[in-house]
Amino acid sequence: MARKKNRMGADVNAGSMADIAFLLLIFFLVTTTIASDKGILNILPPKQDPNIPPPEIDLNKRNIFNILINANDQLLVEDEFRDGPEGLEDDVKAFILNFGDPNEEGIALYNGLPASMKALAGRNPDSSDHPAVAVVSIKTNRGTSYEKYLEVFDLAKKAYFDIYAARVNLSTDEYRALMGQNDAEVSLQDRGKEGIPMAISIAEPDKIGS
Repeated sequence: MARKKNRMGADVNAGSMADIAFLLLIFFLVTTTIASDKGILNILPPKQDPNIPPPEIDLNKRNIFNILINANDQLLVEDEFRDGPEGLEDDVKAFILNFGDPNEEGIALYNGLPASMKALAGRNPDSSDHPAVAVVSIKTNRGTSYEKYLEVFDLAKKAYFDIYAARVNLSTDEYRALMGQNDAEVSLQDRGKEGIPMAISIAEPDKIGS
């Protein structure tokens, strides 16, 4: 009976438990993928020197595609009222691919477009002169929801990516997936954007109620 009692009361050697726990912690830290927040990647302009006045930009109004979002998340697109952004992507693409008054650069750009894109290119004299000078302007109200702003901004970016992808015979998702990790990917990215810069202007928001 005494021998049995000693066996039941024997201590468990836990001297290495801390080491095991530490190794498990290191293992999970190394192997676990931590999700990072995703947002819109934007390259902000450098801070202006307050002693140097901003440069004057002479830009014809017809080369600016105006999108206003009010406090109720309703849109005013080129002075046309809309409840939502339906059809906005196609309108932006039509504006970008318009050749209303092209210069030599614009004519060369048009001649270099694939036949499928030439069919989409417009000649409206009241719209943009050519893609190189087209600017999409997005202006919000201080009451505009962030979700609606992101939706409109992403549609404007997608219009550009649709054009870039079509120029190099890729789908939009395939083009956006290009990371520039090799010369072939960099070449595709450059060919898609050549002569058509992504010009999206974010104007300062209006006050609530305006």
